[in-house]
Amino acid sequence: MMEARPPPLALLTALLVFPQIVETVYSPALVDIGHAFSVSPQVAAQTLSCYFASFAAGVLSWGWLSDRWGRRPALLAGLAVYAAGSLAALFAHDFAVLLFARIVSAFGAAAGSVVTQTMLRDRLRGGALAQAFAQIGVALALSPAIGLLSGSALVQRFGYRGVFVALLALAGLLLIGCAYLLRETRADNVRTPAFSRTIARMARDPQIALAALLIAAQNVGLFSFYALAPSLFHRAGLPAGSLVWGGVALAVGSLTGGRGGAALRRRGAGEPVLLGLGLAAGATGAALSLPLSRTIWCVPAMSLVSLGFALVVPVVLGRALAGYSDQRGSAGAILGLAYYTLIAIGLALAGWGQNLGLTLAVCAAGSALCGWRYCRHLA
Repeated sequence: MMEARPPPLALLTALLVFPQIVETVYSPALVDIGHAFSVSPQVAAQTLSCYFASFAAGVLSWGWLSDRWGRRPALLAGLAVYAAGSLAALFAHDFAVLLFARIVSAFGAAAGSVVTQTMLRDRLRGGALAQAFAQIGVALALSPAIGLLSGSALVQRFGYRGVFVALLALAGLLLIGCAYLLRETRADNVRTPAFSRTIARMARDPQIALAALLIAAQNVGLFSFYALAPSLFHRAGLPAGSLVWGGVALAVGSLTGGRGGAALRRRGAGEPVLLGLGLAAGATGAALSLPLSRTIWCVPAMSLVSLGFALVVPVVLGRALAGYSDQRGSAGAILGLAYYTLIAIGLALAGWGQNLGLTLAVCAAGSALCGWRYCRHLA
């Protein structure tokens, strides 16, 4: 039965922030994991790309199940799977086991992203939906600093296992909160088309392809910092706790972008304007980072990259599935599968290349090309 009242925004925000918190808390542990399991920084960084690959599969599965089971059951099941994976990671004594545990965790965590976005789309449309994503972006802006600060403190005090204990506790809190506070938002009278028909329709939709490429390029640029900065700071002889300043820089940029975008919307700025400003900010940050990518001075440039992210992604997420109101869970799953698969590939290449500036430049160029064509669909 669908709940008449909207679900608590604070809880939905926590669920959307959850996957980003998971990765930023985990990032400071990469060096310690490399030492503990005797693997290189390149191999340790691949846990991030594997995470996103499994996350993509989870997005497809939980999005489809949210249309079949309902939003609430799918979300509770996903959080339970995530908790099981975190428990396995805590007791892993072999890198292969750790990698498998991270894959299980990612599969479960995906429910927090795709199902929560579907619940928002159940309630909001068009500009109101983009505005909600922008408001949630303020919380997302603070999560890098919170995650990196917490992760650094945990690693310094307890090693990488302290990070997994904290992530397990976080999963437990969200599971309890959803069980008690979350109600169903799926309408009972909606007939969902066959999944194969949804895939075929979306495959012919050029806006979906552009949205997936644009979201992926933005995320690879942002998350490549989390994947590469730990080893960069380590080579510079800085303590693990110094990584938090990277989180602060990203938080400042995202917060500025989120609040700036909201202010521009109130003044009547259209989505093409917001998208153009975001792409320009990201390209400027990437250009500044090129000569500084192997030093800690790339951190200020990342503020511009995160500012652009905060402007671009809410616009794309708010409009991409406007024509799929009868299949929001499945359509969100297919879109998520597309861009998370691209993110996994991009982060795998970034992890092996270990060149932050080059990664950001490629992502900025791809974003500019896709964004220009996407603006034509918005007009």
